[in-house]
Amino acid sequence: MTDARVERRLMAVLIADVAGYSRLVGSDEAGTLVRWKAHWHEIIEPLLAQHRGRLIRVAGDGILVEFASVVDAVQCAMEIQRRMAEQNAELPQESRIEFRVGINFGEIIVNGDDIWGEGVNVAARLEALATPGGICVSGRVHEDVLGKLKIDFEDAGEHQLKNISRPVRVYRVREFGAASSRPRIPLPTRPSIAVLRFQNLSGEEDQQFFADGMVEEIITELSRMRWLFVIARNSSVAYNSGAANIYQAGRELGVRYVLEGSVRKALRRVRVTAQLVDATTGHHVWAERYDREISDTFAVQDEITDRVMEAVAPQLYAAEGNRAKRKPPDSLDAWECVVRAIALMNERTESDAAASMKLLQNAVSFDPAYARAHSLMAFLTALEVHSGWKPREPTLTLALDAAHRALSLDADDPWTYAALGFVLAERQRIEEAVAQYRQAIALNPSFGYGHTMLAATLCYLGRGEEAIAESDIAERLSPRDLLVRGNRGANNVMRAAACMVDARYHDGIAFARKAILENPSSIPAYRQLVINCALAGEMDEARSALQIVRRLQPDISLSWLAEWVPFQRLEDKRKYVEGFRLAGLER
Repeated sequence: MTDARVERRLMAVLIADVAGYSRLVGSDEAGTLVRWKAHWHEIIEPLLAQHRGRLIRVAGDGILVEFASVVDAVQCAMEIQRRMAEQNAELPQESRIEFRVGINFGEIIVNGDDIWGEGVNVAARLEALATPGGICVSGRVHEDVLGKLKIDFEDAGEHQLKNISRPVRVYRVREFGAASSRPRIPLPTRPSIAVLRFQNLSGEEDQQFFADGMVEEIITELSRMRWLFVIARNSSVAYNSGAANIYQAGRELGVRYVLEGSVRKALRRVRVTAQLVDATTGHHVWAERYDREISDTFAVQDEITDRVMEAVAPQLYAAEGNRAKRKPPDSLDAWECVVRAIALMNERTESDAAASMKLLQNAVSFDPAYARAHSLMAFLTALEVHSGWKPREPTLTLALDAAHRALSLDADDPWTYAALGFVLAERQRIEEAVAQYRQAIALNPSFGYGHTMLAATLCYLGRGEEAIAESDIAERLSPRDLLVRGNRGANNVMRAAACMVDARYHDGIAFARKAILENPSSIPAYRQLVINCALAGEMDEARSALQIVRRLQPDISLSWLAEWVPFQRLEDKRKYVEGFRLAGLER
């Protein structure tokens, strides 16, 4: 016999749909679809996960979600509407995607992964009563959240809902609690961040001191990044870590990013978690967990602070770059021009370099005293010579002028010294370049790319082992560095060059291959593959690599190499040019 029993359970049900979706699609189908998908991935999906909602189905412009907790359902709806209001703030009314939300608590019928029943039907009718951007809940939901959430409700009276036998008391969410009672502080023009007080999950008072000390150190280190707007400790630690506080802190402190975390001690070990969140969307930018044995509390605190700092800076740059990519080019400000220029520069192609330079020029026109823009212009101009796209002169003279201009504007920015070092290296003033890179690292010991560039100059001086050691430091400091596309690719180029200097050609081949896998458009990586393969007698691979170099750099020649090669020892210069000659470069 067939089991005819029906599975029923009490659940909170949330239904939301887009107000005026047909009108939006009719006026801009492609744009509406793109924005809807972006809102789904950046706002709705993360919030459902945070509040333990189970997505039942997505039907075109609407969603059906069940929650075990009424409080979770209402909090999730509030956060969705808050984030959507933020996203819509700068859009004309006719282009806004606004949700209507209905929430009910009642009995549902379960059929596999789907649900239906009166509990679902009431939620659907409540959603239809909600205004765009609003939330309607049933009397049962209102009763269950009273005293648990700081929300003001408007009693909309009893409604006889379609196909529902009994009248339902309806409430509209009138205000979004305490967070809405304080005005939102506008975001500053540069990227902004607040570090919330880390949660102490150990229940031990000394661990709160540990967590508070680490937060203070992180704020101090973040404040050294002159491009970053950092909220002072006394303001930010008033907010404890936790999903419910992220939006409120972002709104009331006027920041885009929030760093939060927790500390848990077990026996002689401590576990620290940290995550970087875009407070305007709820999108998680970065997260990490650190487990350490406590032998020296302050040493562990310092080490974890360093690790957090090494990760946060490149992730902030990447997040800002992605945000700038979504904006129309004519609406970018100086900072956004710079982060978009970095993203293009990282591609290491001639066309992307030209587009990057145009963005940097725009940044300087917006803000002539913007030191970072000038230093990146110097770096990019020298990179055009390094990649063989521009003649050495007058290009390097222009690069040197830009580097000195950046230094005169900001002598405390590590990038000004790194850019100057790169220009000097291209001018074959290697010892001076080393001094500039060391100064950059002195200003910011966690400057991973500074260590990469120092590795290059040490290699040019014939100090192969030291160069590899610096490359290892760079990769350890910033294993996911996004300031330079495939930073590990750059480090492996340096390692390959160091192996060539030390006549370890087969090791050099391995490093060059890794660099190419990480950055397939890297001309320096293919050059190193040509040289190490040729000097190792691997002629077939050397010739194949040379064909790619010729395609990427059509005007490469033995005479250009003899003039350009920055190695200071005569034997290294000879090996570099000889590798290309053996591979078949004839002129």
